[in-house]
Amino acid sequence: MEKKSTRVITYGTFDLFHEGHYRLLQRAKALGDYLIVGVTTEAYDRTRGKLNVIDSLLTRIENVRKTGFADEIIIEETQGQKFNDIKKYNIDIFTVGSDWMGNFDYLKDYCRVVYLERTRNISSTMLREQKQQIQRIGIIGTGRIAGRFLMETKLVSGVSVQGAYNPHGESARKFADRWEIEAYTEMEEFFSAVDLVYIASPHGTHYGYIKEALEHGKHVLCEKPMVLRRAQAEELFGCARERGLIVLEGIKTAYCPGFSRLMGIACSGAIGSIRNVEACFTKLEDSGTRELTDLRYGGSFTELGSYCMLPILKLFGKNYEELRFDAVRGENGLDLFTRASLRYSNGIATATCGLGVKSDGRLLISGTKGYIVVEAPWWKTSYFEIHTEDSGQVEKYSERFLGEGLRYEISDFLSMINGSNDNGFKLTRGESAALAGIMEKFLETEGRKP
Repeated sequence: MEKKSTRVITYGTFDLFHEGHYRLLQRAKALGDYLIVGVTTEAYDRTRGKLNVIDSLLTRIENVRKTGFADEIIIEETQGQKFNDIKKYNIDIFTVGSDWMGNFDYLKDYCRVVYLERTRNISSTMLREQKQQIQRIGIIGTGRIAGRFLMETKLVSGVSVQGAYNPHGESARKFADRWEIEAYTEMEEFFSAVDLVYIASPHGTHYGYIKEALEHGKHVLCEKPMVLRRAQAEELFGCARERGLIVLEGIKTAYCPGFSRLMGIACSGAIGSIRNVEACFTKLEDSGTRELTDLRYGGSFTELGSYCMLPILKLFGKNYEELRFDAVRGENGLDLFTRASLRYSNGIATATCGLGVKSDGRLLISGTKGYIVVEAPWWKTSYFEIHTEDSGQVEKYSERFLGEGLRYEISDFLSMINGSNDNGFKLTRGESAALAGIMEKFLETEGRKP
């Protein structure tokens, strides 16, 4: 009796075709006798939240064909197509990279599912004819946000996480093993292996890490607050400018589509002249977390104040006339709930944040003809309403907010590096410096030297 051939299928965008793609197809082919490769369309990539795809569909198909591993190439156009393709092509094995571990377990009822180990140390050697290359990202810090960031990089074309640095070796190794990347405990080795740096370490370490990264010629995306002193922000931006490098503060709200649309409408005159902005962001943290135990840099305002100050600075500007802080503190003296009150020549604003007190977290923008309200979580800005004196006339707006939202800032960061788009207006250097100055004043009022 003739042995039945084993049919394998895999899918991908295969943008900026590189060594990792080649090896995945090579191992997928080795799983069976006949390999079908599904290449996603640009339209489908957009619906599933993938950003920044560079190559055309025809180019990506041709790059897959050139490997010689694909016996058949199909187009993936819609959600749910994988199940139908498995049935249509009598598939025995479905396979994808291990960075999607568990996402396709639902297909195990219909065929064998294999997750192939991702390729570490992605090289650009296969991209010499490309105008743009895969940018290798190195992560400094291995906490919760670093894991979220790494997940989001999978949905931005043109980047690959190379590894993570943590001076504590065990933490670096655990994180690296979990995400199948390299662990680094030596800074020189880390910088020599990466093109870009994402900083997700504790607040007080940001300045030193940014400065060192710039001195090593690396672009930097740093979690908020970028630094805690205005002079530090201005120094780092100046250093980056001299070296032709990008430093970007990672306040994800600034880069998400809904917030950009909200700011545009608010400034369009739709509610008249803006006279008041109220922004609130609270969440309840466990008392043992870093945010509520770090006596120098912890507390609600350093953790969440950047979000709440963002719409205020965008709408009223950096030149406030008066700034006052009021706080409710815990037993260790850290602020559990803080309100920053600002007075401008043409209006007033409040930024309220809390880690130990829960409140109605919304964004309210009041004008001379009406107001805009964005309910919590407004910092993801997926829906907002415009109200006027006529209660029967309410304008409603909605935008998609994908995943954790970090993919938006990663995509803009990459675009700025490649010189294809200057998205610095979404959060200007001046606004980041102003935020650092406000953080500095807050810590001084708390008796904590920034």
